[in-house]
Amino acid sequence: MIPLVTLLGAVALALLAPVLARLLGRNAGYPLAAGLAALAVLANTAAGEIVGGAVPTARADWMPSLGITLSLRMDGLSLLFVTIVLGVGALVMAYCPRYLETHYPVGTVYGLLTGFAAAMVGLVTANDLVLLYVFWELTTVLSFLLVNTAGPAAAAPAGRALVVTATGGFALLGAVVMVGVAAGSTDLSVILADPGAVLASPLALPAGALLVLAAATKSAQLPFTFWLPGAMIAMTPISAYLHAATMVKAGIYLLMRVTPIFNPSVAWSAVLVTLGLLTAVLGAVLALREHDLKAILAHSTVSQLGLLTAAIGVGTEYALSAAVLHTFAHALFKATLFMLVGIIDKEAGSRDVRELGGLRKVMPVTATLTALAALSMAGVPPLLGFVSKENLYEGFLEADFAPGAGPVAAVAAVLASALTFAYSARIVHGAFGGTLRQPGLYEPRFSFLAPAALAALLGVVLGPAVGVLNPLTDRAARDLDPGGQPVTFVLWPGFGAALVLSVLTIAAGFALFHRRDRVDRLLQRMPVPDGAAVFDRLRARVIALGGLVGRPDTDPSPAAVLVRPVLALPVLAVAAGLLLPALPPYPAPVTGPLDWVVVVLVAAAVAGAARTRSVLAALALTGFGGLATALWLLLAGAPDVAMTLLLVEVLTTVVAVLVLRGRRVRLRRPARWRRVPAALTAVAAGLSLGAATLALTGRRGPSEVGTYFLDTAEAATGGTNVVNTILVDFRGMDTFGEAVVVGAAALGLLVLIRRSEAGADGAGPQQRVATDGPADTVVMRVASRVLAPLMLAMSLFLLWRGHDEPGGGFVSSLVGGIAIVFLRLAHRGDSWALRLRPEPLVGSGLLLSLLTGLAVYPLGLPFLTPVYLPGGVLLSSFVFDLGIYLMVVGLIVAATDRIGGRARTGSLPARTGDAR
Repeated sequence: MIPLVTLLGAVALALLAPVLARLLGRNAGYPLAAGLAALAVLANTAAGEIVGGAVPTARADWMPSLGITLSLRMDGLSLLFVTIVLGVGALVMAYCPRYLETHYPVGTVYGLLTGFAAAMVGLVTANDLVLLYVFWELTTVLSFLLVNTAGPAAAAPAGRALVVTATGGFALLGAVVMVGVAAGSTDLSVILADPGAVLASPLALPAGALLVLAAATKSAQLPFTFWLPGAMIAMTPISAYLHAATMVKAGIYLLMRVTPIFNPSVAWSAVLVTLGLLTAVLGAVLALREHDLKAILAHSTVSQLGLLTAAIGVGTEYALSAAVLHTFAHALFKATLFMLVGIIDKEAGSRDVRELGGLRKVMPVTATLTALAALSMAGVPPLLGFVSKENLYEGFLEADFAPGAGPVAAVAAVLASALTFAYSARIVHGAFGGTLRQPGLYEPRFSFLAPAALAALLGVVLGPAVGVLNPLTDRAARDLDPGGQPVTFVLWPGFGAALVLSVLTIAAGFALFHRRDRVDRLLQRMPVPDGAAVFDRLRARVIALGGLVGRPDTDPSPAAVLVRPVLALPVLAVAAGLLLPALPPYPAPVTGPLDWVVVVLVAAAVAGAARTRSVLAALALTGFGGLATALWLLLAGAPDVAMTLLLVEVLTTVVAVLVLRGRRVRLRRPARWRRVPAALTAVAAGLSLGAATLALTGRRGPSEVGTYFLDTAEAATGGTNVVNTILVDFRGMDTFGEAVVVGAAALGLLVLIRRSEAGADGAGPQQRVATDGPADTVVMRVASRVLAPLMLAMSLFLLWRGHDEPGGGFVSSLVGGIAIVFLRLAHRGDSWALRLRPEPLVGSGLLLSLLTGLAVYPLGLPFLTPVYLPGGVLLSSFVFDLGIYLMVVGLIVAATDRIGGRARTGSLPARTGDAR
C-alpha cells in the first residue's frame, strides 16, 4: 500500500496547502516541505524490499469492462522518481517562504505546486497506461497554471507550453490505445511481462513513434525545444521544480518505462540517440549564447535532457544505468542552480552576467554553493555529476545500432559536455568573478540559502560516496533491462576510454571559456531559428484557416447559418432513397386518429408562424407547435420526454419575454425572389425529415439493448422508470459529464455577467432583472405567491419519484427553475428568489453528484452503484439527481441574470424596425 499512501498523502497536502497559506501566509511552505519530506521518507521505507525485487502495489477496479484499473506500483524506477519528485519538492517548498513576496498569490502557488507533486507521483507509480495518461495530462494543465502565476506577460509562453505539451498528450493517448490493442491489456505489468507481443504487432512502429513524440514535447527535445526557455518567465521556485527536476523528466520517465518493449528495435535506438544528441549539442550552444543566468539554465536543461534521451536510446545496461544515475544528479545540481540564481536575482536585482560581477566578495556562501553545483553540472571530479557523466560516455561508446555509432555518439556527447563546462564557467565567473559592480549587497539569511545548500552538498558527498546509490540505481536499471548485468558506480573506476573523454571534455570546455569573448562574438553572429516565432506564425495561420472555414457560421443572419444543413437534408434523402434496400413492412399499425389531429395542429401552427409578421404571434405559434409535439410524445408513450419538451417550451417563452420586453419589433417580410426558394427549401427539408422518420422508425421490434434494459432495470437498480435508471444508474458517468457541461455553461454566463453587466448602474444583475421588467404587476405578484410554492413542491415531488415514475433530476429542475424565474420576474426585491446566486448552486450540485458517484469506490464498486437505506429506500440515485437539480437550477438563474441584465443595460435597445 506504500504507493497508494504516498499518492494520497500528496493529494492531501495539495488540498491543505491553500488553508495553510491562509493561516501562515508564505511561511506555509515550511510545513508543506516537511510533509513532502515525510512522504519521501515513507516511500523509501520500502526501499529494502524493492531493491530485493519486491514491487509494492495497490489496485482498485475502474473500468472493469475495458480491463482498466486504478493500479499503482512502486518498483526501483518509480521509487527513484518518487524520491526526486518529493525530495526536490521539499527543498523548493522550504525555499519559497523567503523567495515569495507578500503580493504573490501564495495560496495558489502552494496549492498548484503540491498538486503538481501529487500528479507526478501518480504518473511515475501508475501501473495502467490509461491512468498514466490521466496523470500526464494533469501535469500539463498544472504546469500551465503555474507558469501563468507570473502575470499577464506569461500568457503567451504559457500558451505555447500548453499547446506543445498537450499535443504530446494526444500522441500519448494514441500510443496507449495502440499498445493496449497490441498487448491485449493496458496493465503495465502484463505488457512488460511479454514485451514481444507489442513489438511483433504491426502497431509497434506507429505506437513507438507516438511515444517518442509525446516524450519529445514534454522533455523539450527537437523541434520542441523553444517552449522550455519561454516558460522560464515563471517565478524561480516553479522553474526549479517543474522545469529542472520534475515535469521535464516525465518524458524521460516515459521513455525509460517503455524501453523494455522497444529496446530491441534498431529504429528506436537510432531515433532516440540521434534526436537526443542533436538536442544536447544545440541546447548547449544556445546556453553558451545567453547572458541571462536563468536562460542559460533553461537551455542547459534542454541539453541535459537530450543526453538522457540518447542514453536511453543506446539501451545497453551501462547506458541505462548511467541514465538513471544522471537523472538523479541532474535533479540535484539543476534545482540548486535555479534556487541560487533566484537568490542572486533577489539580492542584486539582475540576472545578466554583463551587469553582475564580484559577488563572491559580498556573497561568499552563495558563490561557493553555485560553484559546487556548476562543477557538478560540468562533470568535474569528485562531484556526482562527474560520476554520472563519465558513465554516460561509457554507455555511448556501446552504441551499435549502426557501424561506428558508438564513437560518433561519444564525440557528440563530449562536444555537448565541453559546451556545458563553458557555460557552467560563465555562470560562476559572470556572477561572482571580476570586480564588484553592485556594492551594498550582502549574504542572504541562512534560511534562504539552506535548501540550495543541502542539494549542493549532496552533490559533493554523493560523488565519493556514490556507492550509497548503487542498490537503487541497480534496481531501477534492472527494471529497464531485466536481463542486464548490474553496474556498480565508483568515483574512480580506473584508467579507460571514459576517463580520456572526461579529460578532453574539461580541456575543451576550459579552452572555450578562456576564449569566451571570441566565442561569444562568434555565437552571437550565428543564425538561430526562433522556435517561438515559428510557432506563433503557425498558430496565427491555423486560426486564420479556422476563421475562414467558420466564416459562414459567424454571419448574424440565421439563413446563412442554416442554409448548408437544411440543403443537405434533401440531398441525403435522395441518396438514401437510391442506395438503401427495400424497407421491411410495419409489423403493426403505427398511427391512430389522435395522431392526425396533432399533425393538423402542428401544421397549422407552423403555417401561421411562417405567415405572421408579429414577433409575439410567431413566438406563441411556435410554442403551440412545441406543446402539440409534447402531446404527440405523450400519446407515443414517452411521458418523460413529453414533460421535458413541455417545460423547455415554457422556459423558451420566458427567455423570449426577457429578450423582447420593451421592444416593438415586427418581422420583415422578405422579397418575393427570396421567399419562393426559401419556402421550397423548407418544404424539401421537412419532407426529407418526415420521410426519414417514416422509413427508420416503427419497422422493427425492441432492440436487444432496449430489451435488456426493460428486463433488468428494476432488478439491477430498484427503479421502475427505465428512462431514469438508464440516465442515473446504467450511464451515471455520462450523465455526470453532461452535468459538468451544464455547470461550465453556467460559469461562462457568470463571466459574461461580470464583464458586461456588473456595475452598469451600481446594481447587480439580479436586481436589474427584477426592477425593470414588464411582469412587475399586481396580478403576477399575487399569482406568484400562490403558484410558485406549488411549482416548487411539484418539482421536489418529481425529483423524489423520478426513479420509479416520470420525473427525475432534470425534469424537476426545469419545474423548480420556472418557479424561481417566475418569482424573480414578479417581485422587485422582497423575494428570496432574488437573493439566489448561481455559483453555490452549481458548485454544490457538482460536488454532491461527484461525491455520490465516488462514494462506492472504496468498496470496489463502479461509479454510482445503488446504495439503499434501511427499509429499502434508494439513496444514491436520489442524491445524485439532487446534484443535477441544483446544477440546472443554477444554470437557469445564471441565464436569467445574463439575459435580464442585457435588456436592462441597453445592449439590446428598444427600437421599431425590422428583425431578421
